Amino acid sequence: MFIADCQLVMMKSETSKVSFKSSELSEILEKNFAKSINLARIKLMALFICALCKVQTVCFERLAAGFDHSAKKASSLRRIQRFMADYVLDMNLIAKLVFSLLPHEPPYTLTMDRTNWKFGTTDINALVLAVCYKGVAFPILFSLMPKRGNSNTTERIAFINRYIELFGSKTIAFLVADREFVGEDWIKYLNHHRIEYHIRVRENFWTQNTKTGKRYKLSWLFQNLKLNQPKFLYQIFYVNNQLCYLSGCKVLDKNGKPELQIIISFCKPEIAYKIYKERW
Repeated sequence: MFIADCQLVMMKSETSKVSFKSSELSEILEKNFAKSINLARIKLMALFICALCKVQTVCFERLAAGFDHSAKKASSLRRIQRFMADYVLDMNLIAKLVFSLLPHEPPYTLTMDRTNWKFGTTDINALVLAVCYKGVAFPILFSLMPKRGNSNTTERIAFINRYIELFGSKTIAFLVADREFVGEDWIKYLNHHRIEYHIRVRENFWTQNTKTGKRYKLSWLFQNLKLNQPKFLYQIFYVNNQLCYLSGCKVLDKNGKPELQIIISFCKPEIAYKIYKERW
């Protein structure tokens, strides 16, 4: 995630070679961080980011060798080690920096996702919020969860509230998320704050017709679709006791087998499939 954000920072420099960019990058970082981080650390961060983009690894020794200055590799390595060991970086500052460098103006399509892996015997489980742009997701915020498995509603709400405190709700065009990010209280929160969302749900969920009171499985409403045929329902339904619009499409899963992709939306179901695809 950090390398992706570093590459976004590097896009703002006009020169084509990484070796000429550290001074320009220092100016960008100083403009954003001068009130919160001292100049020596800002210059180190600029060298660090340029080295990351050059060597494409987080190995400290290779990063030290990739620093664009005349200091010896051993000296650069000690600077990196001290910085990583002693300095606590305010990730809200990084979020504001990335936000200021995004290649287009808000409002944005945000994607919420979770990534997990192991570092030795330690589980790393991160909740991530990113801006979608032309097939790339630029991470804006992430939160390490002290557990395995899915996030809960409280964690998601706190995550979105943190984004809104930093950037405002008007910078959100749509929120997209996969089947993990469902639940009655979560959708209730999004509806209450009028955050436009397009979130995939499981096809075995039940829905209720608000006019007739009849209940159906979601798969029944979209059972006759052909492959890649979308269907939009302009009537409001209850899903998990919350009001939303429904749309669906039959697609191929990662194994090449057809499956239903059913999306709940705050509004505009006719664009749900197009917007949801941005999270891929």
